[in-house]
Amino acid sequence: MEAEAAKRQFLEYIEIERGRAVKTVENYDHYLTRYFSRMEIRKVGDISEKNIRDFRLWLNRQKGTNADSMKRRTQNYYMIALRAFLKFLRKQGIECISPERIELAKLPERELDLITPTELGRLMQAARGSGEKGLRDAAILELLFSTGLRVSELCALDSDIDITQDSLSVRGKGDKVRVVFLSPVAKNAVSAYLRARKDMAEALFVNVPVGKIIPARLTPRSVERIIKKCAAKAGITKRVTPHVLRHVFATDLLNNGADIRSVQQLLGHASINTTQIYTHITDSHLREIHRKYHGKSRN
Repeated sequence: MEAEAAKRQFLEYIEIERGRAVKTVENYDHYLTRYFSRMEIRKVGDISEKNIRDFRLWLNRQKGTNADSMKRRTQNYYMIALRAFLKFLRKQGIECISPERIELAKLPERELDLITPTELGRLMQAARGSGEKGLRDAAILELLFSTGLRVSELCALDSDIDITQDSLSVRGKGDKVRVVFLSPVAKNAVSAYLRARKDMAEALFVNVPVGKIIPARLTPRSVERIIKKCAAKAGITKRVTPHVLRHVFATDLLNNGADIRSVQQLLGHASINTTQIYTHITDSHLREIHRKYHGKSRN
């Protein structure tokens, strides 16, 4: 079978049947196209362990964005796309090499950008204000910390959400819907902001209008700028982003006794492996539990 035709079917499959995001489909297209081009893959049968290995060596020798060579994590993205493609071919009954033959490069343990509870308190305080803009910024930060939303999910919220409820449904990656929960502080912050709004815009978070200009829905980049500004005002020198607040949300839950499966559901992770990055952060907490409760009868 022609490789390009098979790739087109695969991309349509992951977008329609698997519900993958358009950006994911575009990335998989890029990774596979680059492999096909470099290794001169014309037919599915041309894919071999040897040319996959040759391609990996070639990738490893490519210059990275901020390094002498491409990051292993980025190299793995190519292999993940190729492995998914081979799995699709097998499912369609098309003969090809086993996807299990492709091993991913081992990665160093990922470090998370986090802020301390004290810094979080200062950040929230810095966002507070009496005007519409201050109320909006406070609502954004409180909602992010309360729900663990991705910034894209936050920006997609509409102003008709029922703030009297303790939860709301959001549509996340892969068009999957999950429930997130609102703390009393977050509910109050969003309610105060909505009461201050004078416009009729559909979006929950908008640019504060000047004069008669119709407000526009905030973009993820706009939210990033708002949080960066609040962090500077709070005197926090670390890099603070919407995703940092998502990290803080997850680690706060784990440090206070939540199980990893529940955190996975609240974050909307498709795989538990993604959520596992938070477990080493809580090691210090577990160490304290061990010291406090273990072996007391032997002292």
